[in-house]
Amino acid sequence: MNFKDLTNQIDFNKGDGLVPAIIQDVKTQKVLMLGYMNKESYEKTIELGKVTFYSRSKQRLWTKGEESGNFLNLKDLSLDCDKDTLLIKVDPVGPVCHKGTDTCWEEANEASSIDFLLQLQQVITERKKNLSEKSYTASLFQKGINKIAQKVGEEAVELVIEAKDDNEDLFMGEAADLMFHYLVLLSAKGYSLEQVVALLETRHSK
Repeated sequence: MNFKDLTNQIDFNKGDGLVPAIIQDVKTQKVLMLGYMNKESYEKTIELGKVTFYSRSKQRLWTKGEESGNFLNLKDLSLDCDKDTLLIKVDPVGPVCHKGTDTCWEEANEASSIDFLLQLQQVITERKKNLSEKSYTASLFQKGINKIAQKVGEEAVELVIEAKDDNEDLFMGEAADLMFHYLVLLSAKGYSLEQVVALLETRHSK
């Protein structure tokens, strides 16, 4: 949906012209801060591509980062079921809190290991869509499913070989290689890591 299409759907009247805006990092999924928007600040956010709030203390529009340079670059936006709360996904520049921390809850804005796998899966999906890119992943997709499956087999054998020795670095390196090529194979077949996890959950529940 075009972000502008939401303008007339947002119920600014419930909060005397203001609605809460939950700010979430588009990559890590961490909630970074909570601010408030009126219609004007919402429209300014869409215009600039940078999150702009209505400051209740300053009684004016306030683009986050206008003084510090720590902008919140707009990536996605959605409205809740009651049409009175916004969820805004951003790509933050620098720390978000005025105290210098990543979030207003003093949490490190870092993705979990599982979240990183999902990010990597997304990158692989983008490479699949843009085969003209000069990347190793795109070249695998260009070579086709047989080559990708072959690479998974080769990496699996190499991991088994390293498992018999005591070189931790080599073993972990091969484990990472196998995981990467496994994700490429899933993508090539049209499946996702989430579907594999869902199957494991089903098996575990039996």
